[in-house]
Amino acid sequence: MKVKVRRGDSFWYYSQLFYIPVRLIVDSNPSIEAERLKIGTEVKIPGFRSEEYTIREGDSFWTLAQQRNILVDALLLLNEWVNPTDLQIGSKVLLPARVVSPLIKGKQAFDPKTLEHAMQQLREVYPFIKSRTIGESVFGNEIVEWRIGNGKRKVHFNGSFHANEWITTSILMKFINDYVLALTNGSLMRGIEAMPVYESVMISFVPMVNPDGVDLVLNGPPADQRKELIEINKGSADFTGWKANGRGVDLNNQYPAKWELEKERKEEKAPAPRDFPGYKPLSEPEAVAMAELAEKEKFDRVLAIHTQGKEFYWGYEGMEPPESAKLAADFTRVSGYESIRYIDSYAGYKDWFVQEFKKAGFTIELGKGINPLPLSQFNEIYQDVLGIFLVAVYKWY
Repeated sequence: MKVKVRRGDSFWYYSQLFYIPVRLIVDSNPSIEAERLKIGTEVKIPGFRSEEYTIREGDSFWTLAQQRNILVDALLLLNEWVNPTDLQIGSKVLLPARVVSPLIKGKQAFDPKTLEHAMQQLREVYPFIKSRTIGESVFGNEIVEWRIGNGKRKVHFNGSFHANEWITTSILMKFINDYVLALTNGSLMRGIEAMPVYESVMISFVPMVNPDGVDLVLNGPPADQRKELIEINKGSADFTGWKANGRGVDLNNQYPAKWELEKERKEEKAPAPRDFPGYKPLSEPEAVAMAELAEKEKFDRVLAIHTQGKEFYWGYEGMEPPESAKLAADFTRVSGYESIRYIDSYAGYKDWFVQEFKKAGFTIELGKGINPLPLSQFNEIYQDVLGIFLVAVYKWY
């Protein structure tokens, strides 16, 4: 929702008027100097939408404010062209509407276009969410990072490294939506206040690392590449089991953390729907984008979200820090997921992150079954993993 600055207005006043933390208003308007507001400047108020309302008999700004549980000045601010003492029946005014329920449906399959649309919806109402393109996929789809919060600590989540694990994107989207709702409504997430997390932690999300692969699984191959992709898929036109990127490379086997060992023991020696680690590490633009992001940001913690197994992996060659074990114990406590320190698998994003930065990295395997997991598991998965997400951003030892 946008309002225009009047004489005497301030970000602090808007925060009192709409019951929104002033920090969220400041961060929603990064190009505006909070101490030097100019009359007529448009200011974004996060967590609200403006709704058109037709004046009826007996209406006044006072009665409308009472019905909406808002202050009359909120109506005056949105309706500067209206004479409040002479409301005409049938005329239009704007009412501030607080967003109190999710904007997007988490329990759905997100392909790249659906994800882009959802991002636009969220950023319109929650402009304190920052987004940027960190790279492009083989087919030219943008790989986008979202950021929420401005603290010194940095926690990163990513989903859909593997195409047929697309439900991980859906889970992350619900968490993002629930988090911004808690921020703008002052509500708790399992007893945890959201604003202290926002002020102390920057949370980074890449909800879809592998947009080409996800699109292939959900929508089938693009016409101009259909023949080539069917050949890579062993002659099958059924892509529901496809894990790789658009070139037939497994993105989570692309990192220089014993990559040579993983390459030698993989059965796949050429592009395939799954398990081919590429001809060299970091050959794929998606893998490069994720590595460059970590190198630039020096995250304190990384959670790579996968399916399936109701378990998580957190060790790599003894290089993990002591806090990894503490986090692992808490993750199990809040989720019931099995904690596995070492697994005979290498070249993954988590492996490389722990090796390079000696910080806590986790591969979280959501749910149980055969990939792609059905949306019928969505609610159970989210309830299980929400505790892990909250521990990851809230608990510091």
